[in-house]
Amino acid sequence: MFTIRYQFVLKKVIITLQIRYVTDLLFIYKLIQYSMFKNHPKGLLAAALANMGERFGFYTMMAILVLFLQAKFGLSGTDAGLIYSIFYFSIYILAFAGGLIADRTRKYKTTILAGLIIMATGYLIIAFPTPTPVPNKTLFLILSCFGLLTIAFGNGMFKGNLQAVVGQMYDNETYGKMRDSGFSIFYMFINVGALFAPLIAIAIRNIWLARFGFEYNATLPELCHSHLSGTLTPEAGERLAMLAERVSGAPLTDITAFANSYLDVFTKGFHYAFGVSVLAMLISLAVYVFNKNRMPNPAPAIVKSVDPSAVEMDLKEIRQRLYALFAVFGIVIFFWFSFHQNGLTLTYFAKDYTDLSGISINLGFVVIEGAEIFQSINPLFIVLLTPVIMAIFGYLRARDKEPSTPRKIAIGMFIAALAYVVMTLGSLNLPLKQEVDAMGGLPDAQRVTPFLLIGTYFILTVAELFISPLGISFVSKVAPPQFQGIMQGGWLGATAIGNQLLFIGAVLYDNVPIWLTWSVFVIACMLSMFTMLFMVKWLERVAR
Repeated sequence: MFTIRYQFVLKKVIITLQIRYVTDLLFIYKLIQYSMFKNHPKGLLAAALANMGERFGFYTMMAILVLFLQAKFGLSGTDAGLIYSIFYFSIYILAFAGGLIADRTRKYKTTILAGLIIMATGYLIIAFPTPTPVPNKTLFLILSCFGLLTIAFGNGMFKGNLQAVVGQMYDNETYGKMRDSGFSIFYMFINVGALFAPLIAIAIRNIWLARFGFEYNATLPELCHSHLSGTLTPEAGERLAMLAERVSGAPLTDITAFANSYLDVFTKGFHYAFGVSVLAMLISLAVYVFNKNRMPNPAPAIVKSVDPSAVEMDLKEIRQRLYALFAVFGIVIFFWFSFHQNGLTLTYFAKDYTDLSGISINLGFVVIEGAEIFQSINPLFIVLLTPVIMAIFGYLRARDKEPSTPRKIAIGMFIAALAYVVMTLGSLNLPLKQEVDAMGGLPDAQRVTPFLLIGTYFILTVAELFISPLGISFVSKVAPPQFQGIMQGGWLGATAIGNQLLFIGAVLYDNVPIWLTWSVFVIACMLSMFTMLFMVKWLERVAR
């Protein structure tokens, strides 16, 4: 009797707590919606929440993909960088296909839904745990690349079209003046998912290592593969033995057995991290399905006019707008070529040259430490800095001194150049990558402070907030109604070309002094800035 009554009371308490928890969440949701979104279309918050899953997966990939490829298949930095650049090129270039499908069918919402489902399938393929070292390198590498291509295709169906739908919300005259701030809010909010993605990936990998009695070490996967392939130098072999005992906490007699075991556990942790991305995609899918009616239907494909002369003017204007958009697309290629080094050469730099012990989070049950942790810094700064940047622009707008969107993009290119100036100065005395490999990795005493990368990511984030959300806003404003989807795809296509060029950074990283690698990105950003300033008056006229 007592047991039954106890169970009844406990059940009642749990239900009460659950109701209160849900009520609190709804209150927070309403508070956010009222404070930040009160002057914006109702569908903006729903679109941002739906996009959080895509951002979670995107930043998981950015954080761990090249490191996963190196640990899983023993690839060099250049080879892993080539796959990384092709993957990110595919993500953005396939936005053309996604935009074309949506523009032709006028079924933006259905295309977005299909994209979410396809992305979830791709992450599921990558998440499936397979043994390491792989029994058939070619077969398993093809399987992984197929999963990556599936993710890229789904992303192409989703990303550009959701941005087009957000742009359509501001075609209403009521919200037209809030377009730039709307896209900034959208950009900030979706980065909440990006903030946690690398941290969760690190936590899962390190928990899995700890379960088998290992600690994390960034250098060990590369050393293990070199040992198994028989390419270790004597100095590197001694360092492998020392690190193996350190992460195992006990003397070892069989280095080969350790290398096999460590690689298998290390990479399985990454597989399970990809599995969390599947869950994030499913949550985004649910949010989108329940909120898609809040989002607008596309504008008519043909804009009618009663004045024949106005039709001719419209055609001329359409041509000018397309020219302006393609000019901007050409410029931002070089920004993305530089910026997205954060998931490639800057990640390599974190692994090879940065003292990772100086930046870690001890949660008791797991220590979040790894080269991937820096990928959380960018979205953290986005969330923190977006309100600041918006306040500055709002202050200037109230005094009719706000720079035009093209001028903001030019300023952003200059800021991005400053980030790589910092990296250049901080890398002047570092040895070549080949020298580091011959040593078996840099000792902790010779590594640079993590604040070098933190400062760089801070500056790059400011540059990103001047370019990415405002560039998307510019496209949505300037693109003719019948080309909304494909022009958003064009913006992503320019990003695709910039991402395809990423492998150049990996080649430079492996073969030239590190400071010289960063100098190339300084030059690319400065040239883009001067080109943008040369065209800025023309772009401002077109965008009126």
